[in-house]
Amino acid sequence: MSISDFLVSLVPFTQTELQDILAHFKKESVSKNQILVRQGQICNALYFVEHGMGRSYYLNEGGKEITQWFFGVGKFMTSVDSFFQQSPSLYYLEVLEDSVLYRISKSDLDALFYKYPKMEKMGRLASTEMLTRVVNKLNAIQFQTARERYDYMLSEFPDIAYRVPLGHIASYLGMTQETLSRIRKNGSRT
Repeated sequence: MSISDFLVSLVPFTQTELQDILAHFKKESVSKNQILVRQGQICNALYFVEHGMGRSYYLNEGGKEITQWFFGVGKFMTSVDSFFQQSPSLYYLEVLEDSVLYRISKSDLDALFYKYPKMEKMGRLASTEMLTRVVNKLNAIQFQTARERYDYMLSEFPDIAYRVPLGHIASYLGMTQETLSRIRKNGSRT
């Protein structure tokens, strides 16, 4: 999904507004495994994923990577608290595949929010959608079995099992790789 299609799917921007908004986004081709933000850095960009996949993760006390979130095509990707609060990120932001991203700085986004009330509406709608997905993930981890969490993940990211290392998926789901392998071996019920 292109960024212009995404924006107009949320809010009916005029062509002039859309052109001005898109002029603030910088298109980037990013290589697989590139780190966009490191833990402790301030995240200065919001990215829209036009092609590819990314993730956010942190290192636990033992130095193991724990995936917090995946970002697929047609979604925004950032370290949310770091970007909006301009505080050090708790997470790494990594590109998992060769990707095409559109980047906007916080100052440019704030200027667009000020200039276009429709942009504030778009931000609210995008934030609400993301918050709902985060709550759904938390509910899945707290209340669902390992099988149900895996099936939920596939409903959110249907082709993820072919695109992302199993270790990343297992940590995202809060399970061991052995449990994930057992679930995959028995097949998905969705």
